[in-house]
Amino acid sequence: MPVIESVSVAVCEVPLDRVTSFSTRTVSSRHYGLVKIRSRDGHEGIGFCYVGSRAGGILKSAVELLLGPLLIGQESHRTEGLWQTLYQEALLQGRAGTVMRGVSILDTALWDLNARSAGLPLHDYLGSNEQVSVPAYASGGYYLDGKSPADLGKELAGYVAQGFRAVKMKTGRLSPAEEEARIAAARDAIGPDVLLMLDANNAWADLPTAMDYMRRFEAYDPYWIEEPFSPDAIDLHARLAARTSITVATGEIEVGRWRFRELVDCGGAEILQADAAVCGGISEWRKIAAYADCRGVTVSPHWFHDLHAPLVAATTNARFVEFFTDDQVLNFRRLINNQLELRQGRVVLRQSPGLGFEFDEQAVAHAGGQWTRIA
Repeated sequence: MPVIESVSVAVCEVPLDRVTSFSTRTVSSRHYGLVKIRSRDGHEGIGFCYVGSRAGGILKSAVELLLGPLLIGQESHRTEGLWQTLYQEALLQGRAGTVMRGVSILDTALWDLNARSAGLPLHDYLGSNEQVSVPAYASGGYYLDGKSPADLGKELAGYVAQGFRAVKMKTGRLSPAEEEARIAAARDAIGPDVLLMLDANNAWADLPTAMDYMRRFEAYDPYWIEEPFSPDAIDLHARLAARTSITVATGEIEVGRWRFRELVDCGGAEILQADAAVCGGISEWRKIAAYADCRGVTVSPHWFHDLHAPLVAATTNARFVEFFTDDQVLNFRRLINNQLELRQGRVVLRQSPGLGFEFDEQAVAHAGGQWTRIA
C-alpha cells in the first residue's frame, strides 16, 4: 500500500489577457491552488482548484497548517478514512469555501496518486462507463467591452462549427430586454437543434425579478438556467423551478453531500453542477452523483474539464463536461503540460495513468507559485 511521504502546496496568480465580466463581477486575474502528494514508493498525485481573484494564500495556509500534516505517514488508499479526518479537522475553520477546497484538492490528489500507483487512467480506476470520450458543451458567451449580440452569436456559432451540439453563454448582467436580444442573437446563430445553456452566476435576489427574465427567455428554448440565485437561497431555486419551463441547474459552489441532498429533495435543481475541486473532492463528488442518480437527477460538473472528464466517464447519470476551447477564461490551462483533445463535440479521455498530466513547473514559477513541502 502506498504510504504518504510528503504533501506540497503552491498558489499561482494567472492574469487574464482581457478583463472579463459575469453578471455580478469582473475578473482580471485568477488564483489557483495546487497540491502534490508523494508516496514513499515514488508515485505522485496532483490536485488543484480555483480560489478566486485575490487572497489565494488562504488556501495555501489551510493546506500547510491545517490539513496537509494529517496525511503524512498515512496509507493513500484509505480515501474514505482520510476524507473524514480532513473534514473533521476543517469543521471549525471552514466546512465550505476555501478550507473545503483544500480538502477537495487533497482528496483529488489521493485518487490521482492511487490510480497512478495502479497504472490505470483515472476513469478506469474509478470504474469506467465510457472509455474513449465523453460529451461536452462549449462554455463561453462572456461580457466584454464592445461585444454586441451579433458578436456573441458569431462566437457561439463558431463552437457549433467545431462540432459542439451544446453551448453556454452568460446572462443576467443587463436588463431583461437587453438580455433577450443577446439570447435571440445566440439562438438565431446556432439554430434550433443545438442546446443553449444560460448561466446567470447568482444574478437575481428575488423571484419576481427572475421571472421577468424567464418569461422572455422561454421562447428561445434554453436547455437550462444556471445559478439564478445565491447558493444559499435553495428555496428560491425550488420556487423558480416550479414556475418556469426552463430547467434549473446549480451547485458549482455548493459543498458536501448534505447540502446537495437538500437541494435535490426540495426540487431546487434537476441538473447538478457539483465541482469536485469545490464540493469535497472526488470522494464527495461520487456520493453526490450517486444520490442524484437515485432521484433521477443528472450531473454536469462545473469547470475544470481536465478533472471532470474522467469523473463523467465513470458516472452513468453524468451528461456533459464543461469545455473551454482556449485559455482566455479558464487560464489554468497554462499551468499544465498537455491539453485534452476535442473530437466532434466530445472530449477524448487521456489513457495514461491517473489524471494523465502534470503541472508545468516553469509556468507555475512564472505565475508566482512557490512550493512548500510538508513532510
